[in-house]
Amino acid sequence: MILILTLGLIVLLIIGVPVGIAVALSSLGALLSRGWGFFQFEVLSQEMQFGLQNFILVGVPLFILAAKLMNTSRITEKIFSFANTIVGFLPGGLGQANVLASLIFSGMSGSAIVDSAGLGQVEMDAMNKNGYPKEFSVAVTATSSLIGPIFPPSIPLVIYSFVSGTSIGRLFLGGVIPGVLMTVALMLFITFYAKKYNFPRQLFPTFTIVLRSFTESLFPLLTPVILLGGIWGGFVTPTEAAAVAVLYAIIISLLVMRDISLKDMICVFLETAKETAIFMFLTSTATLYGWVIMKAGLIIKVSEWFDSISQNPLYILIIITLFLLLIGCFLDPVVSILILGRMFIPIIDKLGIDPIHFGLVMVISLMIGLMTPPYGGVLFVMVKLSGLEFREVVRSIFPFLIPPLVVLIMVIIFPCLVTTLPNLIMGVIK
Repeated sequence: MILILTLGLIVLLIIGVPVGIAVALSSLGALLSRGWGFFQFEVLSQEMQFGLQNFILVGVPLFILAAKLMNTSRITEKIFSFANTIVGFLPGGLGQANVLASLIFSGMSGSAIVDSAGLGQVEMDAMNKNGYPKEFSVAVTATSSLIGPIFPPSIPLVIYSFVSGTSIGRLFLGGVIPGVLMTVALMLFITFYAKKYNFPRQLFPTFTIVLRSFTESLFPLLTPVILLGGIWGGFVTPTEAAAVAVLYAIIISLLVMRDISLKDMICVFLETAKETAIFMFLTSTATLYGWVIMKAGLIIKVSEWFDSISQNPLYILIIITLFLLLIGCFLDPVVSILILGRMFIPIIDKLGIDPIHFGLVMVISLMIGLMTPPYGGVLFVMVKLSGLEFREVVRSIFPFLIPPLVVLIMVIIFPCLVTTLPNLIMGVIK
């Protein structure tokens, strides 16, 4: 049964079966291997429905919708323009603006793919027009998109909260320092890179220019302030904040920017509906897979295996992280969290590892997988946006894996980088 669960899923993914279907088929195959008496359609349907009956999941399509509305409008352009005004004078100016804009936009979208596909197009066009090598533009845009799923609000952290039962508010707070660290690390790396290759930068802005840029970008910039302030101030739940984000994006697009038509709005809603359907199918099949894993006793076997290796939480966390980095090369982060989260949560609880700390380690590890071949989602977005070949995109991005890996190591070694803000703001009660 365990063999069919693991090898069956791997084989199906290798031959190109869509992830959701591969997860479902491997689950069904594992159950059938135990005989028809073990196979109960009623239980299967109940388990799959159970995976969708959680109010937390409502926030995912809402955050996707809000981000798509902002990408369709000129909101992303305003954000990038403001970021360029603030940090464009630094070495590799537009590269620095790229990173800062991703940090600001991450307070609205929470998705690396949405960031790279929407804001990334604006950033790459500007960098290419100003003489930056296309490979550098691709690398910076791809890496900066990883900030979105780390800095709140974050769709992967919402999924982890659903799987682990951990407070979303605490997880969002836990992602603040790692998200800022990722931003700083990337900006420092770009500074080194830009000085080495003598990339252009713009003049130091005057107060008038900064004030004008800030005024033009005020409404888009208020989005993360409203969302995060509402969540941490206790005015709205993270799920309600997602609804606020959608309403605010519609108001800005229709009444302030006035650059989105009814036809555009309908297209955005249809695209969001399609992506939501895919996400919900993945969630239901992954929930079934997790239930089959439990029935097969795989969680107990994995726990016993870790016990035989070491009782040191740091060693175990490092081993799990290496495994997640490998899995991230093949599986979508959402699917990985839905499946592996259920497997690892009992293990980290047993070792006394803070679930908030582990959640950020897991998300950062899987996000790095989006930039690694053969199936990194961000890589394929960059191929489409840049026109470069897949191998060229991989080669250009490879050096830029250093900053996120350094941040990941820091987060593993120093849990306080994750736990300090949640404990300080929301108290020590989990």
